[in-house]
Amino acid sequence: MNPDIVIENKDDKTFVNLKLYVRYMVSLRCKMIVRDELKKLEIKHSILPYGAIEFLDEITQKELNTLRRNLRKSGLDLLDVRESKLVERIINTIIEVIHYFDELPKLTYSEIISKNVDEANESVLKIFSEVVGMSLIQFIVTQKVERVKEILLYEDMSLPEISYILHYKSEQHLIAQFKKYTGLTPAFFSDLKKERQNIASRNSQN
Repeated sequence: MNPDIVIENKDDKTFVNLKLYVRYMVSLRCKMIVRDELKKLEIKHSILPYGAIEFLDEITQKELNTLRRNLRKSGLDLLDVRESKLVERIINTIIEVIHYFDELPKLTYSEIISKNVDEANESVLKIFSEVVGMSLIQFIVTQKVERVKEILLYEDMSLPEISYILHYKSEQHLIAQFKKYTGLTPAFFSDLKKERQNIASRNSQN
């Protein structure tokens, strides 16, 4: 069945394969509150990264309204379908550009988002930050750092090459940003790769 299909009932709507984001769910305690409220309503669900709830069964608008009211008592805000789709598109656009392009496009991230997300204005970006718990720029940086980790662990590229494809100003800028966000140096992950290769080589010989 296609995602986000809406089945019309007599007095209500039933949503299938629905994913909604929660504003301000940015800590473990917040996630526990959301889980508790979902459990009270006996709603089958999965808590996903970046502040999303995936509803695993059909859910009615009435149940969503009840969940929304209950969450607001704890200062949390369940987004509607439209807002959730906008946040989802921003997240997916950034992840796709950073992780699945061989080289980042020459466009700015503002231009990339504008090309892929309708209504990507300041108010939507504010909602994004309140959902994800960081600014768009910080989210982009964290994704770039994750991409650097992947390259160091799984590909044979030098730091200057990585700096070039990910549009860092310099190798030194990459190292400084990487260390700031991970507490570790790129060399640490290069050493991890060598250790993993040695373990794999020994195991293949046994």
